[in-house]
Amino acid sequence: MDIYMEQGGEGPDLLLMLHGMGATGAVWSPLCAEMRTGASAAWQGRWLAPDLPGHGRSAAQDSYAIGQHAASVARAVLPHIQPGGRLVVLGHSLGGVVALALATGWFGLMPQRVFAAGIKIAWSDEELRRMDALALQPAKLFATQAEAQERYLKVSGLAAVAGAASPVAARGVAREGESWRLAMDPRANAVGKPPLSELMSLARCPVHLARGGNDAMVTLAQTRSLDPDALDLGAHGHNVMVEAPDKIRDWMASFA
Repeated sequence: MDIYMEQGGEGPDLLLMLHGMGATGAVWSPLCAEMRTGASAAWQGRWLAPDLPGHGRSAAQDSYAIGQHAASVARAVLPHIQPGGRLVVLGHSLGGVVALALATGWFGLMPQRVFAAGIKIAWSDEELRRMDALALQPAKLFATQAEAQERYLKVSGLAAVAGAASPVAARGVAREGESWRLAMDPRANAVGKPPLSELMSLARCPVHLARGGNDAMVTLAQTRSLDPDALDLGAHGHNVMVEAPDKIRDWMASFA
């Protein structure tokens, strides 16, 4: 499985960061900068920020079910695990659900702790039908890279917090012949409704949930239905790790 990953840091401990649907691992670049220059309680070990299957520079695959995502990520990450080192997983939105799947230990990785922010918990039948319909549509082609980047920022929810030239927007589009398209495989929309309660009950490590206070995709009450101690990260939207990476950093550091 061809999983593109960026990495940095040093030491035996590893932080695995998983992005949300439609985005790429580049959304973690502000947090990586915070970890390099922030408070001493910030992460001190290595980090990996992969593009999930069918996103960014990672290869497409036949199935985008949560278990398949988790299996693909685990295979790619396993060679980076060092004996005696801790594995901590940080996920956002879809990446948060994949992080919960990894917390079961079923996929060959055993995190010491999992953090997940902005997981969408309530799904209507209409929303699920819309996602299935999107998965059947061919990738839309754009005449210019700028048009494709504008569309990428919109569909990934990053338009209000990042520009096309920012590191956050990297890898979101790809060239196809003389045209441009979003890098995400449209079929990745068919992920289905995740079994969140079941994954939480099967977790073999501590799991901590959070959401931005202005996240329109999930309420704090919904998040606390899964984790009674779930944290409100303040007046930020769905992509809180881009808007306020220090909030994510401090949230993780509080459990160090």
